[in-house]
Amino acid sequence: MRWFLSLLVCVAAVSALAAAKTLDIHFVDVEGGQATLIVSPSGQSILVDAGWPGFNGRDSNRIVAAAKKAGLKQIDFFVLTHYHRDHVGGVPELAEKFPVITYVDHGPNTETGAAPEELSAGYMKAVEKGKHLVVKPGDTIPIRGIDVKVVTARGEQLAEPMREAGQPNPLCAAAPRQPPDPSENARSTGILVSHDRFRFLDIGDLTWNKELDLVCPVNRIGKVDVYLTTHHGLNTSGPAGIVHALAPRVAIMNNGARKGGTPEAWRVVRGSPGLEDLWQVHFSIAGGKENNAPEAFIANLEEQCQGLGLSLAANADGSFQVVNHRNGYKKSYKPRK
Repeated sequence: MRWFLSLLVCVAAVSALAAAKTLDIHFVDVEGGQATLIVSPSGQSILVDAGWPGFNGRDSNRIVAAAKKAGLKQIDFFVLTHYHRDHVGGVPELAEKFPVITYVDHGPNTETGAAPEELSAGYMKAVEKGKHLVVKPGDTIPIRGIDVKVVTARGEQLAEPMREAGQPNPLCAAAPRQPPDPSENARSTGILVSHDRFRFLDIGDLTWNKELDLVCPVNRIGKVDVYLTTHHGLNTSGPAGIVHALAPRVAIMNNGARKGGTPEAWRVVRGSPGLEDLWQVHFSIAGGKENNAPEAFIANLEEQCQGLGLSLAANADGSFQVVNHRNGYKKSYKPRK
């Protein structure tokens, strides 16, 4: 009997340890593109986008370094938001340097012409070496330990609200619209990542009207804890109608020194109800000190930088911590009340 009780204690201890593992998100600096590495408590991984091509393999090298530092031997799922150079361009170089098991996208490139076709060909050559999964809104990416829901893809959005959402959005009535966007930006594949009570939203470079469609007339997403600012903080995305409806506690801007971070986007994010902090991958030269976040919250202050990033560790109770790789500054956030 005593051995059986000891066994139960051991099992409980192991279960508690497993439950205590964090969801880790690493925001890799790819100079105004996107490369967001998500590591589940189970140890499985998702990489959202792979930055730019060229620059002597700069972006793929930074992604591989981040993956190895996280203890990974492969990328289980690569999620392509859309077929633009700063998101898909780095895929062929990455695939040559680090194993990628499954490629996830919204289907073929919707843009035509020599440059888009070149990007598509490079991507599909990499896809041929792994598995391929085409997703639509409402699909789930099968990764253990977290829930990863596709909320936008190929210009479409969730038909039904998430379980925690569905409330009418009073901001919709006064929300202005912009001219329709025919580009791949508006087709971005977006995901909502949930670790029990913690929620993180990444909708790529989705543009203004499609963002409003996601939360109007009802908010299909609900509130999130962390929001990756859409489209690097450009003012063609991120209207108050969605940002304030999401009410993030923390926003992270994956801007570059000379890309993204427009003053209008800063004002919208900072005016969001319940926002505690805005973190940035880069200091924006055009934004000046009056718009940029305090230096402690910025990973790279100089244009010619080391390419340092930000990391986040989230607990199942909704609490999380963000760390700046440049200066080691970290801040913890309690669960949402």
